[in-house]
Amino acid sequence: MRDLVEEHRALGHEVGILCDSSTGGAHEDRLFDSIRPQLSLGLIRIPMRRAIAPSDLAAIYRSYKHIRSLQPDILHGHGAKGGALARLIGSALRVNRYRVARLYSPHGGSLHFDRNTLSGQVVLRLERFQEHFADALVFVCEYERRTYETKVGKPRKISQVIYNGIKDTEFETIETDPAAPHFLYIGMLRDLKGPDVFIDAFARTERAVGHPLSALMVGDGPDRDRYEAMMAERGLGRRIGMRPAMPAREAFALAKTVVVPSRAEAMPYIVLEALAAGKAVIASRVGGIPEVLGDASDALAQPGDAEDLARVMTEAITTPTWREDVMPRPEAFKAVFSASVMAREMLGLYQNLLTSKPLAAQR
Repeated sequence: MRDLVEEHRALGHEVGILCDSSTGGAHEDRLFDSIRPQLSLGLIRIPMRRAIAPSDLAAIYRSYKHIRSLQPDILHGHGAKGGALARLIGSALRVNRYRVARLYSPHGGSLHFDRNTLSGQVVLRLERFQEHFADALVFVCEYERRTYETKVGKPRKISQVIYNGIKDTEFETIETDPAAPHFLYIGMLRDLKGPDVFIDAFARTERAVGHPLSALMVGDGPDRDRYEAMMAERGLGRRIGMRPAMPAREAFALAKTVVVPSRAEAMPYIVLEALAAGKAVIASRVGGIPEVLGDASDALAQPGDAEDLARVMTEAITTPTWREDVMPRPEAFKAVFSASVMAREMLGLYQNLLTSKPLAAQR
């Protein structure tokens, strides 16, 4: 989102953000503060729970009043709750004959639900119903589009895959001290992201190579204490350090190889950021990650499988040319996953929607 803000502002567009205030911490506050001067339409944070709750009514009302006062041309909802708000409020504005385009990007969220459960049926049917109130769906990778088609159905409205991108200034190799830890986990400390798999795989990798290794875990989350206890039980407390959340590029300088052991993902930015910084990346075969590293990449491990992840980590640490042999070529990567490409494609979609006859006729 910050990258899109910066790219669109550089092209002269007015941008604002309305988002949840009940999640995140000091690190997220700093990120918001860094782009606040570029948000000419403001930054509004209100409590929005992930699950459907009575408090949603207050969130909808506050959001509607704020958005109506801005009279935007585009409402782009990110995530299930943001998408619902954007489509509902945009449709309310359209009833009043106000011209506004309504877009939705799932980003996982409701797509993690199982169609074979009651809750999954309810959520996925709601997703299908909400298509009536959207002008376009934007997916961050082919995997997300395929998952949507499988669980919800083939989109009835315009849909487009627009890959996440990294700012040109971030395509700069970050040097790492030769004595730095071997592996880095960076992300939320909760089971979906796989910190427990990382800890288990690290212990297995040590046994495979036959000598002690070192690692660093960077992030915050609800399960931090449990992971610290897990490391203490296995005698890894001194070999795996832990630090609070920090900017990704700062963390990249602290260790050699980035490990992304997620059980589920859509298109994680951390993989893109690490590759742009010239880091070696090991990741689970989930979401759009194979579209970045290559479907047949030797850097991919089975999700939730510590033994398979340890196999890849062992190969990376024992093969001198592993990074050069396995990582994507920098030029080809940048041609697809840069923020300028992402912003250009997004603006093209916005402009097409605003000039289309059905939307223009709402004026």
